[in-house]
Amino acid sequence: MVKLSVIVPFYNVQQYAPDTLKSLRANAREDFEFVLVDDCSRDETPDILARAERELPGAVYVRHEKNGGLATARNTGIDAAHGEYLTFLDGDDWLAPGYYEQLVASIEQLGCDFVRTDHVQCTARARTIHRVPHGRRGVVLNPRDAILPADRSTSVDYAYAWAGIYHRRLVDRGLLHFTDGLRTAEDRPWIWKLHREAESFATVGLLGVFYRRGVASSLTQIGDVRQLDFIRAFDQVVAETAADRDAEKLLPKAVRTYCAIISHHLGSIERFEPAVARKLKSMSAVALRNMPQDVLDDALDSMDVQRATRLRRLRRRPAPTAGVAA
Repeated sequence: MVKLSVIVPFYNVQQYAPDTLKSLRANAREDFEFVLVDDCSRDETPDILARAERELPGAVYVRHEKNGGLATARNTGIDAAHGEYLTFLDGDDWLAPGYYEQLVASIEQLGCDFVRTDHVQCTARARTIHRVPHGRRGVVLNPRDAILPADRSTSVDYAYAWAGIYHRRLVDRGLLHFTDGLRTAEDRPWIWKLHREAESFATVGLLGVFYRRGVASSLTQIGDVRQLDFIRAFDQVVAETAADRDAEKLLPKAVRTYCAIISHHLGSIERFEPAVARKLKSMSAVALRNMPQDVLDDALDSMDVQRATRLRRLRRRPAPTAGVAA
């Protein structure tokens, strides 16, 4: 049986894919498989992956005929995976040698549904360690208990799918797939769902994923309309949390986080194309009006003056005469 399936989406990353694949080779084991999903790249990435299918032990190559975005590519990889455990890697990131063996050992020792890990962020030559914002390490806990408090960074704010490992029973329970078609913030509804509905998790101080920041083709660097999918992602978080049995406790966290993300995008609105900037304001105003207003009032009261003022001003924006398309 395959012990670990590593799902790696690629899209127009010919510059970085060779380093990613080299690091996978340094993590190969006879019971590991690497599901390489090309999301209809237009550069040399498909050729690189076709070679990897022949040369990388455990490689399984899947190609999309139409670009579907990161969430859809990950779902393709999940559906093709055979492993007892699953994890993710992005096609422009890389790993320390032998990291996956340590990762599998950690979840087997703990026996929980999923494990979250630290990572290294890499911007040009700078390296910064980023920790899971959860203090208790190596202890199996109820993931629902790690969502709060609302006013501090918690495990649901550390939404990197590749910073962890997940037992196959989460796939069987419908908890590991992403919302199809989300082009950004796809990790947000996913991590909230895991923490609300999985039964057990742990965090470990294991470093081995190197997350490349500042890639020109990354959506975080592009100010086009795909960035606005964060609104659809957080609308889903709020709606699903509102339907939860602990909605009264959990909604303040979901709403406050949503507000912080809206404020962040408004604070750097100059990076968006003009038409997208206008759409960002309109869609964000609609999102604020659709939130539970009493919870929103409390969230704004708890935020710093600059962010709260920005959001209150947007909240008073007149409603559009026609519906705003996502």
